[in-house]
Amino acid sequence: MTTVLITGGLTGIGRATASAFAEQGADVVVAGRHDADLPAGAVFMHADVRDEDEVRQLVDDTVTRFGSLDIAVNNAGTEGSPGSIVEQSADTYAQIFDTNVLGTLLSMKHELRVMLEQHHGSIVNVSSVLGHHGAAGTSVYVASKHAVDGLTRSGALEAAGSGVRVNAVAPGPIETPMLRRYESTGPRTDLKTGVPLGRVGTPEEIAKAVLFLGSDAASFMTGEIMYVDGGASAG
Repeated sequence: MTTVLITGGLTGIGRATASAFAEQGADVVVAGRHDADLPAGAVFMHADVRDEDEVRQLVDDTVTRFGSLDIAVNNAGTEGSPGSIVEQSADTYAQIFDTNVLGTLLSMKHELRVMLEQHHGSIVNVSSVLGHHGAAGTSVYVASKHAVDGLTRSGALEAAGSGVRVNAVAPGPIETPMLRRYESTGPRTDLKTGVPLGRVGTPEEIAKAVLFLGSDAASFMTGEIMYVDGGASAG
């Protein structure tokens, strides 16, 4: 049986990914700061990815309960408050980077600790198409996703040859609570205009990409950032 751990797995992309893995028969652990309505077939474990002790305990409890950690999806993230660079503050920086970057680093640290000892495993970080280019009005979030891409590539090189792979999926605009918050507070732009396919994506479409990257079908892929963005990064 495959054991899958998903941070930020209660809503949006994380929830769709948890459901997709559960439908395939995996043992699925979803982690978050607050218990909520769980995806079908998933087990909830409390963890704040900004707290190393909680992340360590989350990984250890997952292995204790299910015997291994085969796939980890680091999805926990926040968009913070939109605004120009001159409007940003140290508090905004800490809010975004502590979750998106420190949270990914701590998760990878303890997932790799287990996977390297097992000599197998796959980590999939959830980045963004905004890790590929800049965007006005959301600079700190953009910077955080560039950092996630850097962690992904560096982790892949460190784990290469060990049987452990590290990749990332980089969604474009996806119909999630995060996108709806951004649309209500950010620049008044139609996000579909930057997508050649002419629409926003669905969480289920990103989940399919995560399942692929986590599976043996992607066995010769590591250090890759897979863009699933309707063509937004092609131009």
